[in-house]
Amino acid sequence: MESPLPLPVERAIHKLGGDISLARRRRHISQASLAERMGASLSTVRRMEKGDARVPIHFYARALHVFGEIHALEHLLDTPNDEIGLTLMDEHLPKRVRSKSGGSSGAL
Repeated sequence: MESPLPLPVERAIHKLGGDISLARRRRHISQASLAERMGASLSTVRRMEKGDARVPIHFYARALHVFGEIHALEHLLDTPNDEIGLTLMDEHLPKRVRSKSGGSSGAL
């Protein structure tokens, strides 16, 4: 048995589906045409636009690609700018670094 989706996750998927629907209509693309361009079925596009959480993520990625917005997915969790992750890494840095035998300081 699957656990229920947290409400923020459900809302985000529903919003993404609505945004895809709006982007498609603004571009004057039919659901059938979007489905063809994505390599998906018409029912998948309809479910995706309704925010069905069972639609695999690759279909959302394909829709973003059709709209020329795939970079948005690429930068969702941009690790070089992950402030929490970087802060946690910095907390575990050594207080001192001792030189290794051989006289090399390790500096470039």
